[in-house]
Amino acid sequence: MRNVVVLGSTGSVGRSALDVIASFPDAFRVTGLSAHRSADLLVEQAKELRPPRVACVDPAARGRVEDHLGGDGIAVLGGTGGLEEMAQAPDTDVVLNSIVGVAGLGPALAALRAGKTLAVANKEPLVAAGPIMAREAAAHGATILPVDSEHSAIFQALRSGRAGEVRRIILTASGGPFRTRPVDTFADITPEEALRHPTWSMGPKITVDSATMMNKALEVIEAVSLFAVPAEKIRVVIHPQSVVHSMVEFHDGSVVAQMGRPDMRLPVLFALSWPDRLPWDGMEFDVADYSTLTFEDPDPDRYPALDLGFRAAGEGGLAGAVLNAANERAVEAFLAGEIPFTEIPRLCAHALSVHERTETPSLDDVLAADRRARREVDECLTRS
Repeated sequence: MRNVVVLGSTGSVGRSALDVIASFPDAFRVTGLSAHRSADLLVEQAKELRPPRVACVDPAARGRVEDHLGGDGIAVLGGTGGLEEMAQAPDTDVVLNSIVGVAGLGPALAALRAGKTLAVANKEPLVAAGPIMAREAAAHGATILPVDSEHSAIFQALRSGRAGEVRRIILTASGGPFRTRPVDTFADITPEEALRHPTWSMGPKITVDSATMMNKALEVIEAVSLFAVPAEKIRVVIHPQSVVHSMVEFHDGSVVAQMGRPDMRLPVLFALSWPDRLPWDGMEFDVADYSTLTFEDPDPDRYPALDLGFRAAGEGGLAGAVLNAANERAVEAFLAGEIPFTEIPRLCAHALSVHERTETPSLDDVLAADRRARREVDECLTRS
């Protein structure tokens, strides 16, 4: 029985994780849940699963949670401190972190410093502070496991050879909802259109990232941190069927691909049960259902954000933190109707071009760079 804390339990990945846990009641037990402000759903989850503690970051939402759970024997924690307390709790074995954005960095570091297994379902902490997280994991005997379907696929494929035998990593991408839309109409894309992903059901921020392909840009940076490969050993290909989740090419020419249904519950289960695999009836994969699998190179004019990821990964230092923060703020502005779709990568490119360089940043440097990048985007919005 593994005790699991699910940070961001009310989001799409968090709900998938709870579905996995419910499917394996003899293998997993929930010891903590968290939400930012989705109080009602958090209360519903807590009453069903009875964890010893929950956390709600937003003060008003926390008050509503306390009103509903008072007297139930469930501790209601608040703020980022509450998230970190849950991540470090002695009865926690695995922390699944699916908090959107760099807000998940603090709890991630808390889990690593407590020697926990950290299942990373959000790209941003590794993008912003991958080397720092790796150092903390090594110092405290913690383990970092990827939950992103692409990085889970790479993690699994890499077990087929040694690190020195890897020629390159091949990240697959769906191409998002605008893979065939004329590029000269991109300025007219609405938030509603960008939120209609053809394959995956995700939260709004990651769905927009898939449309711009910024998600793949961030995944390039994440792969550099997770697998200790240089950016030039990473290739991105568009695979609309989302069945081959990623591949590893070895130096003898062999390519090992991880395939499966486009269902986030599969990489969640792999991370929660690792190094074992649990049998899951009903999740069988029939290759005959996917008689056509296609792959193509991404069009740089259609997806200018992708080049920013390779640029930031090659530069290292604070570049990942800057790109991530600028993108978070730009996506917020797009969803609010403040900027056109095409401004997202342009604002990110501007933030990368003006940021301060530091080769071996501290956590304070990362957080300061995050704030500066957001401020830079805000200043651009004010001038426009």
